[in-house]
Amino acid sequence: VQLVESGGGSVQPGGSLTLSCTASGSIGKINALGWSRQAPGTQRESVASVSGGGRQKYSDSVKGRFTISIDSAKKTAYLQMNSLNPEDTAVYYCNAGVMYDDGLYRPDYWGQGTQVTVSS
Repeated sequence: VQLVESGGGSVQPGGSLTLSCTASGSIGKINALGWSRQAPGTQRESVASVSGGGRQKYSDSVKGRFTISIDSAKKTAYLQMNSLNPEDTAVYYCNAGVMYDDGLYRPDYWGQGTQVTVSS
């Protein structure tokens, strides 16, 4: 499974950005896409995930500000990020994997990452 990300960049606090991630290859191995992020000196953090059926999960740090969606026909997931603050600055990685019936999401494939910088 190959993942191609786009949409990163720089934005002022309070601004918005939308990230996109398109999957290709052995799509039959996955049923969900997601995003994680890693800021310098920190561990990678799961941000959001969405199943092909539209089931969404969010970390507490982004709930209410970020929205993840999926276009299954295009094999593309989107992460709409609103009310961004400097603490959201990180490299954002798209991932793909399996979301189980209990909601547990296990990413198995990763993109190269895209930088998001929130600064005035």
